[in-house]
Amino acid sequence: MRLAKYLAHSGVASRRKAEAIIAEGRVRVGGTVVTDPATPVENGDDVRVDGHAAVPEGTEVWMVNKPVDVISTADEPGRRTAVVELVDSAARLYPVGRLDADSSGLILLSNDGELANRLTHPRYEVTKTYRVTTRHPVSDRDLARLTDGVRLDDGPTAPAGVRRTGERSFEITIHEGRNRQVRRMAEAIGNEVVGLQRISIGSLRLGRLGTGRSRLLDDHEVARLWEDARHE
Repeated sequence: MRLAKYLAHSGVASRRKAEAIIAEGRVRVGGTVVTDPATPVENGDDVRVDGHAAVPEGTEVWMVNKPVDVISTADEPGRRTAVVELVDSAARLYPVGRLDADSSGLILLSNDGELANRLTHPRYEVTKTYRVTTRHPVSDRDLARLTDGVRLDDGPTAPAGVRRTGERSFEITIHEGRNRQVRRMAEAIGNEVVGLQRISIGSLRLGRLGTGRSRLLDDHEVARLWEDARHE
């Protein structure tokens, strides 16, 4: 196994970040500093990052129904709850992407850096669906504009899947994952989001998982997420 992949499977970082850590000379294999991420290693080798042993652990992927005001980080130094605190696991789990503190719904936690990178990198176009409530009514013309794509300060958005669910509510499916994208798209049509809940990532749906609850995904669900992220 290549060293960068080994570190990703050890929960150190995603493979891309692991490559940077290796290039910085922070990794030793058998006591020797290694700077080539393609260096072959095996289970049982003495691999250390900043002096700490890196040992592959069994991979886990959890889904969480994040409440509002819970932070999508592995550690929250303030008073608010970090999303990892909602999962009962001894594994070193990290959020897969982000979900703003003022948004709720589906977020994944995992120690599989490679899968996390696949699900969040724009190249793989993994879809995410959100349930949106706006301050003002949305017209059919507004929804058509969202469907076609609107212009934001960092460029136009790609076409989206949009379905009306009420006078001031709709579901929208996007794959770009820009910062606060759905909220900014609503602003582009002269409206404001007052409620935002993510209800799906790829083939995985939030379903009936209660607010603040979590569950471990089974092998079949994880395999489907890998399939979702195979777009080239």
